[in-house]
Amino acid sequence: MSGLFGAISKQDCVYDVFYGTDYHSHLGTKRAGMVFYNKPEGFRRSIHSLEDGYFRSKFEPDLKKFSGRSGIGIISDTDPQPILFNSHMGRFAITSVSRMVNIDDLEKYFLDNKKHFTENFQGNVNPTEVVANLVCEEDDFVSGIENVQEKVKGSCTLMILTPDRLIAARDKLGRTTAIIGKKEGAYAVASETCAFPNTGYEIEYYLGPGEIVEITAEGYRTLKPAREKMQVCAFLWVYYGYPPSYYEGINVDEVRYRCGTALAKKDTVKADFVCGIPDSGVGHAIGYGNFNGIPYKRAYSKYTPTWPRSFMPQNQDMRDLVAKMKLIPNKAVIKGKSIVFLDDSIVRGTQLKDNTVDLRLAGAKEVHMRIACPPLTFPCNYLNFSQSRSTMELATRKAIKQLEGEETHLEEYADPSTKKYREMVEQIARNLDIDSLMYQDLNDLVEAIGLPKEKLCTHCWDGSSYY
Repeated sequence: MSGLFGAISKQDCVYDVFYGTDYHSHLGTKRAGMVFYNKPEGFRRSIHSLEDGYFRSKFEPDLKKFSGRSGIGIISDTDPQPILFNSHMGRFAITSVSRMVNIDDLEKYFLDNKKHFTENFQGNVNPTEVVANLVCEEDDFVSGIENVQEKVKGSCTLMILTPDRLIAARDKLGRTTAIIGKKEGAYAVASETCAFPNTGYEIEYYLGPGEIVEITAEGYRTLKPAREKMQVCAFLWVYYGYPPSYYEGINVDEVRYRCGTALAKKDTVKADFVCGIPDSGVGHAIGYGNFNGIPYKRAYSKYTPTWPRSFMPQNQDMRDLVAKMKLIPNKAVIKGKSIVFLDDSIVRGTQLKDNTVDLRLAGAKEVHMRIACPPLTFPCNYLNFSQSRSTMELATRKAIKQLEGEETHLEEYADPSTKKYREMVEQIARNLDIDSLMYQDLNDLVEAIGLPKEKLCTHCWDGSSYY
């Protein structure tokens, strides 16, 4: 995932963009960048790695060199950006939240047509430069963005900064989000509405799927209307989103409370208390405990002073170590108790297995896991969630292979009404050494979000979505 923020104002907006971008730090761990425009200097840009530090500490020294009434920023889990471009449409800066399944095909397409790339990303072309090149194939920005939406397989939400305006375009199926905020004399665009309250903005408008909007300090107007079809990622509410954020007018934490409630309604386990795995499991656990009347306690505390969520190294072994170091078990709360734990999902199960070991060592009597979404059976093709992992690293696929000898009957294993599904869940529980495991039913998750199933991307659970 990644998150973008842009602002255009009648006054200097450097601090709006700085703090607004920082409020997206939970969405990316690799790179971050900001670019501002002012008439005397033109575009001024800064990009830093986040693999060894935090957004604010990296960019605070740069603030004195920036000024401008318009700017954009990005927290990126992939490529270094924003990109600066000079084209037949003039100079512009561009940033994107994208996942291109067909990036190799697009690279070949441009090279075969004698185009070139100047930006590199881990030895490959920079995805945002691919987006910029697709924009520049056409005669104007709207046609160029439509070209992006037509040719990119996966997802792409983008923002363009020109000398006199911002242009924001949401992914053609709305898998990722873009929301306009407003305050006196200024407008902003964000992936996460949690960036608005403390920067003084109020939610003004949710871009629809494929919609293209032009924004100035005076207001905004639609350049291309939203499409009818939408496939917004359901995982935004389950995991990615920050608790106070809204998507499609629906608050993240309220959905998590409803997810926890749905699990509690179907559960019969008796426990001494309920606990959420920080951070995203907390809302689910509160919803569960409030319904069942089981007290909420913190068996785990997250150590935030030096291990904030925004700092995660890219090496997987180090990521596992950091994930473990962040969470400190409290033996006084755990010893001799039966505990229900709520978490957003199980991907590989590595961290959860480490948690279980810690709980057993701390004297837990029983460990029951309740997961706020269905089993992750299909890899994500649309966001950067789990893109680097092979399917066999998924806890579900590992269990299926243990049961079948190969990865087969996936649709049957994804159906909670089947015997195979129940056997898979029991096998995952054995692999993780937990006393019981229950996943959310997909229909209950859809109901908790409150949108029709056809407007949600649920591909990683049922393989149902499309480009």
